[in-house]
Amino acid sequence: MSKLVGHWKLEKNENFDEYMKSMGVNYVLRKVGGSITSYEEIRQNGDEWEILITSTFKNQTLKFKLGEEFDEHTMDGRNVKSTFTLEDGALVQLQKATKEGECDSHMSRTLADDDTLILTFRNIQKGVTTTRTFKRYTP
Repeated sequence: MSKLVGHWKLEKNENFDEYMKSMGVNYVLRKVGGSITSYEEIRQNGDEWEILITSTFKNQTLKFKLGEEFDEHTMDGRNVKSTFTLEDGALVQLQKATKEGECDSHMSRTLADDDTLILTFRNIQKGVTTTRTFKRYTP
């Protein structure tokens, strides 16, 4: 089982507004998204994974198997094709835009230490990156 499994609480964002802007997220959603506390619970049961993303604004559940593409409706309203892989201990997600003119995203969840998860988003076409730092917690 991956060390990424567990409960995570957002501690800080770096360049999140600029990343969301590069993805075409409107002003209101950017301000809300940048000001709320977000939680992630990562679960693994054999080859099935689940990420529960919760906040005071929106919630999302991602269920997937590594290497298998699935349809995702993102929290900012985009429809994408997503694929997760494990690369050197990092849980990597590639979101491919399904609408012309929208950008693809590369996301990586890695551990800085046993209690710190770093979630990095990169807009593939525009090269804009954000880092979100989460701390492990017990609910």
